[in-house]
Amino acid sequence: MSSFLYSLGRAAYRRRGRTLAIWLLVLVLVGGVAGVFNKPFDEKFTLPGTQSQAALDSLSLTFPQVSGTTAQLVFATPDGDSIRDARYQDAIEDTAKDLESIAQVESATSPFDENIDGAISDDDGAGIISLQLRGAQAEITEETKTQLEERATQLVEEFPGSQAQAGGEAFSENRPGVSIVEAVGVVVALVVLLLTLGSFRAAGMPLATALLGVGISMAMVIGATAFTLISSTTPMLALMLGLAVGIDYALFIVSRHRDQLADGMEAEESAAQSIATAGSAVIFAGLTVMIALGGLAVANIPFLTTMGIAAALAVAVAVLIALTLLPAMLGFAGDKLRPKQRKPKQRKPDQAEGTGPRAAGGLARVWVRVVTKWPIVTILIVVAGLGVVSLPAQDLRLALPDNGSAPAGSPARTTYDLVSENFGEGYNGPLIVTAEIVGSDDPLGVMDGIADDIRALPGVADVPLATPNENADTGIIQVIPESAPDSEGTKQLVADIRGMSPQFEDEYGVETAVTGFTAVGIDVSDRLGKALLPFGILVVGLSLVLLTMVFRSIAVPLKATIGYLLSVAASFGAVAAVFEYGWFADLLNVEDVGPVISFLPILLMGVLFGLAMDYEVFLVARIREDYVHGKSAHQAIESGFVASSRVVAAAAIIMFAVFASFVPTGEGVIKAIALGLAVGVFVDAFVVRMTLVPAVLALLGRRAWWLPKWLDRVLPSFDVEGESLHHQLSLASWPSPDSNHRIYAEGLTMRSQLGTAFSDVDIALQPGELLVIEGQPGAGKTSLMLSLSGRMQFTEGRAKTAGFVLPEQAGAVRSRTGFVAVRSESDVCTDIRRANHGRPDILFIDDADRVQSFDARQAIATLIYDVTSGASGQSLVIGVGDAGALADLLPPDYLRLSLNRTYEPLSVHNAEGTR
Repeated sequence: MSSFLYSLGRAAYRRRGRTLAIWLLVLVLVGGVAGVFNKPFDEKFTLPGTQSQAALDSLSLTFPQVSGTTAQLVFATPDGDSIRDARYQDAIEDTAKDLESIAQVESATSPFDENIDGAISDDDGAGIISLQLRGAQAEITEETKTQLEERATQLVEEFPGSQAQAGGEAFSENRPGVSIVEAVGVVVALVVLLLTLGSFRAAGMPLATALLGVGISMAMVIGATAFTLISSTTPMLALMLGLAVGIDYALFIVSRHRDQLADGMEAEESAAQSIATAGSAVIFAGLTVMIALGGLAVANIPFLTTMGIAAALAVAVAVLIALTLLPAMLGFAGDKLRPKQRKPKQRKPDQAEGTGPRAAGGLARVWVRVVTKWPIVTILIVVAGLGVVSLPAQDLRLALPDNGSAPAGSPARTTYDLVSENFGEGYNGPLIVTAEIVGSDDPLGVMDGIADDIRALPGVADVPLATPNENADTGIIQVIPESAPDSEGTKQLVADIRGMSPQFEDEYGVETAVTGFTAVGIDVSDRLGKALLPFGILVVGLSLVLLTMVFRSIAVPLKATIGYLLSVAASFGAVAAVFEYGWFADLLNVEDVGPVISFLPILLMGVLFGLAMDYEVFLVARIREDYVHGKSAHQAIESGFVASSRVVAAAAIIMFAVFASFVPTGEGVIKAIALGLAVGVFVDAFVVRMTLVPAVLALLGRRAWWLPKWLDRVLPSFDVEGESLHHQLSLASWPSPDSNHRIYAEGLTMRSQLGTAFSDVDIALQPGELLVIEGQPGAGKTSLMLSLSGRMQFTEGRAKTAGFVLPEQAGAVRSRTGFVAVRSESDVCTDIRRANHGRPDILFIDDADRVQSFDARQAIATLIYDVTSGASGQSLVIGVGDAGALADLLPPDYLRLSLNRTYEPLSVHNAEGTR
């Protein structure tokens, strides 16, 4: 991967104008499509496979009068007046009739309707006009809402001192908003970038690329509303994540580029290597975030799956921009990003070299020495501290958002508050009980009987409506709970009514179901709660596997996963402390204390998993790199921490600032998510990764990097630090800068559990030369040829084929070589023509001595002649069991390599001797 990214970074650097133009064109095209085809956001939460959703879908067919979207017009008289006075009653009934003239209003039911009970408050001070609108919530036009509000205003003008407000489901806020406060996070990010990178030009690049990525991803999400239902929370989450990771990923790459420029590396080479090394880590980090977000589909809730996909898309765009547009921008800057060399300060006469504050490496070195001096103490303090912070999480309550969490002063919120004040909170979340009465002889009696049974349940405030439809095959009962829609009391009431279903079937012979927005919300919360454990196992298991592949260790992944769980618990604790206990609620502009949105835990777990792995990779990979290169375990901890902590700290501060900026002014749902992410990022970066991790590594010492050999062989390897690239670059001028060898190899060896296939093989093959590799079956001939052609990997040694380093550039080698394995006489000529199509630099023919037919031997003879005469400009490698079988085809002078079973050092021979 690092080799591919190296080439990608260099190409983007050289073609910077074209790369920038492509990304700007993408922004214009995606933005244009979104502007033309976008539709309103939809806040309806559907939950396929549940009783509430099935009943709700059925009602749209059997009882269309109660399908569509509901609204309310609440009127409260001046203090002391009764709404039953003739002047108020006449005005309200006239208003109800007038409301039915509005285009999208299906029906408007006066609180004085004889079929309605409970629409007038107990003190006769308020009444509710119930409205049924045609179409889904997203289809209700602004004109309709405005006309409803105008009718409410007319009532207030007619009766000074009264209150009237139109609201309800139709007025639920469905447009995301970004205020000036969010820009504070961007300003903080710019300041941190400036302090970290030391240059306005360098600091501006991560911001510019992140903002472009956010623009593209937001346009894609908004455009997707033309094809699927998307809630307003979805683009806001994509905005938060896209901005945060976009800045961070670019910061890692630009920081590596600046360090390399400071070391004197040429700008183009530095950009390519930065993409190959830091870019590899960016891909891994981005993939972990995207996989975790995609894992939200585990809950099998459509809106949550859509949210995860949209956020993952924003992360993917950020990664692609960091790997392509960023090196192009580095190309525009060129050497202007090279840090100025500072003159070293002269030491005092009594100050020895390597001592003093500057030699100590500053705050990072002091910090890592403190936390690793007594690692047990550090570990106990961190675990105990985070345990205390996590305690409020046990009281965290979950629910879907309703109009009670809408912004203060909005029509939806004002109506919600008026209804709660005059009727009780339960009137804002009525339940609908459906009954299939198609087989009943007394549908009215059945409905009344069920209503009376429900009315007797604890927690029921009223049952204002119990009626069959026109066909008398379905009946509905409206149940008003005593408690708020998001309360535990309402949840228990839903369970109690569902628990009576067998009783209703025995007594009345009908099947019942509980539905309505409140019941759907309860079902969503229940399903999310049940999905939390499987999702947690998926995320934890994934982290263990991925980190084991990256760090080739057992202890490091376990430590990283435990640290991640501590960060998640602390994040949950902070959210519960603010939104459940009300701590710091005023400071954070949290107006309503209570349950948070149901999908917050699973969403936080997914997002924080990806971000935690970011910091783990960028910090611990540097420690591992120093350890692998010969430093002791303790020295590697200190040097790796000092080298990477500055960038990790800057990235965490930026991400914290971006998330925290959404807390003061964000809508209720976004507030909780943003607070959880901000706290989680801060805790994970500074408490877990930069405090707990060094202490655990210091406690374990060399044991931290132990991995069973069998597991090391099985697991694929992620080259996040670009070690393969460094090997490739180190051999760029090997064996000499002007070498034109088609194959050059030294000390090639392949060992496996089955034994040694070949050992200490040296080869030097020029254009126009023929190499015959002779070996008996099982002697490794085929393995050697596959290794030299980039189709298998040797275990020791170094080699170049067609000018490319193996195994790092095996893909390029395969594209420049042809390989024929003789298996059947009839296919040899065809296989040779196919392999030689396009004149590859080198052609490999294995088991050529099996050929017996005249045509096949003639094809091989022609190929040998074309190569050795220099006519084709190619080189040829032939594998045989016995070279004597091809004696009549071989030229007088050729290279020969004999593999034997003693595995002594081997080299290439020709007819005259060793080469």
